[in-house]
Amino acid sequence: MRTVSLNIPDNIDINEPELKIILAGELYERERLSLGQAADLAGLSKRAFIEILGKFGFSIFSQSEEDLLSDIENA
Repeated sequence: MRTVSLNIPDNIDINEPELKIILAGELYERERLSLGQAADLAGLSKRAFIEILGKFGFSIFSQSEEDLLSDIENA
């Protein structure tokens, strides 16, 4: 896994865990990460990540058929 450093403007009130969830949610919705990968990036279990996605405005339902089938298989 790569490490990325970001400079966040001081006027943005966001902490590291929130930033990880937002990045993971966005990459999940863009189908760049699977659900499991996104949960790992956020530092959460799949279940916790699923539960928190909606609070950050992301949908649990991926547009990827492959991801959906994988999620059903692992349910």
